[in-house]
Amino acid sequence: MYSSYLLVTIGRGNRMKDEDLFPEPCDANCPVRKTTEIIDGKWTTLIIRDLLSGKKRYSELLKSLEGISPKMLAARLKHLEEKGILSRKLFPTVPPKTEYQLTKLGLELKDVVLAMDKFGRNLP
Repeated sequence: MYSSYLLVTIGRGNRMKDEDLFPEPCDANCPVRKTTEIIDGKWTTLIIRDLLSGKKRYSELLKSLEGISPKMLAARLKHLEEKGILSRKLFPTVPPKTEYQLTKLGLELKDVVLAMDKFGRNLP
């Protein structure tokens, strides 16, 4: 049986109750809020998920993300590029070819996406 407290080890043997995990208010400086402002929305996290496996062209992302419109994909990619989560490389070909890949900052979201995958596998 699980206790009502989430035990988190801090340093050596110090334990924290789950109600003490986030003692600060969720204001503009809140790390969770800052992250949510980047990965907010249905498609953003799924784009990051697809890019965790490496570079992808716009057409590959559009094909992979069933149900996303080209306009929404373009908007989400622009948002993630502006936030420094991904980089875009444009090749001067006809037709133009564009590749997207996660930046070092974007790759730090891997554990977040993996946690979401684990949680989702437990849903009915």
